[in-house]
Amino acid sequence: MEAAEFRRRGKEMVDLIADYLENIEQRPVYPDVEPGYLRSLIPEEAPEEPDTYEDVVKDIERVIMPGVTHWHSPYFYAYFPTANSFPAMLADMLSGAIGCIGFSWAASPACTELETVMMDWLGKMLKLPEDFIAGTHGQGGGVIQGTASEATLVALLAARSRAVRMILASDPQRPETGITSKLVAYSSDQFCATLGTTPSCAFDHITELGPICNAEKIWMHIDAAYAGSSFICPEFRPLLNGIEFADSFNFNPHKWLLVNFDCSTMWVRKRSDLIGAFKMDPLYLKHDHQESGRYFYTDNSLFRSLKMWFVFRMYGLKGLQDYIRKHVELAKEFESLVRADQRFEISADVVLGLVCFRLKGSNEVNETLLKRINNGRKIHLVPCQLSGQFVLRFAVCARTTESRHIREAWRLITQLAEEVMQELPH
Repeated sequence: MEAAEFRRRGKEMVDLIADYLENIEQRPVYPDVEPGYLRSLIPEEAPEEPDTYEDVVKDIERVIMPGVTHWHSPYFYAYFPTANSFPAMLADMLSGAIGCIGFSWAASPACTELETVMMDWLGKMLKLPEDFIAGTHGQGGGVIQGTASEATLVALLAARSRAVRMILASDPQRPETGITSKLVAYSSDQFCATLGTTPSCAFDHITELGPICNAEKIWMHIDAAYAGSSFICPEFRPLLNGIEFADSFNFNPHKWLLVNFDCSTMWVRKRSDLIGAFKMDPLYLKHDHQESGRYFYTDNSLFRSLKMWFVFRMYGLKGLQDYIRKHVELAKEFESLVRADQRFEISADVVLGLVCFRLKGSNEVNETLLKRINNGRKIHLVPCQLSGQFVLRFAVCARTTESRHIREAWRLITQLAEEVMQELPH
């Protein structure tokens, strides 16, 4: 494919994507396929001679779409949101075209510098302490990871490295292997200090945990993978109180801030803790600006910050806040519908865009209800377990979700609930 054909095919692909998203609610939200469905639809081996582009595109509907769960359908209420916006998609195209690998500042200065500045922009939206902002007198800064799990692992490794250095500083003769085997990590059943847990969007008491960690010189990592996006709204910023005690903090703009996957933002109070744990210094990575101090030279490996740059500029802080608030309002609308029906109960506080609810009664009846909901493929939910109870999770996910979709989903849920309850033995 040469540039002339790429221009033509690129325009066609943009039309295909726009048509898919504009008409997504016409598709069943959950696929009706069995494991292994795809293998029989394509050849056993890659083609010896090239296929035509037209043949490849035809196979999107024949092979791919039947097995797609449509996460961006306004009838998708499972898990948590995965972000999606046209500005981010356009930035992704540009990032793929530039195709740089920014493993050092010299490898692609714009890649490293834009990520550092975008992390500062976002940190200021969140009103993070200046310690976490690279463009200040503080010693911290931000770096983009792939996922919140990756950020947690990075924090864990950095914490281990710092603990080893602290012990060696007081006992230089001690072998490092004897230190690492005795280190202890403290966690809850959600792993680390969490703001917005996955099952129910619950919040740990950071203001209580933080001072203890600081006094005992324990690294405190805070995970706000889903909820973190809401902290750009002043009314939700108090949920982040206690961040001043943290050594590292992470959330996923690729969940709820309109920046397509992957973009998991992580800040540390001291850049040196992260750089010290992961620094590699082979000759081929050395350059004249090696010690310029404000950049994570070996971590800015992809141009993911372009997505942030496009989204932040084209939505503005106000547009992003409006988007978050709309989802919270839709969740509150669903909560009010649940509370108005005496057959149902709310199982956890509704703080943001997630509602945990269930039919009053046994776990079995709720399992049956969820199975009926998902088998119908009109809406899609997943469960969680809270205090031994089987609970249904209703997460407002899609960018295009409106009040009519919430009311339609509730009508379907109540209709199926009536059927399930009529089948119970009297």
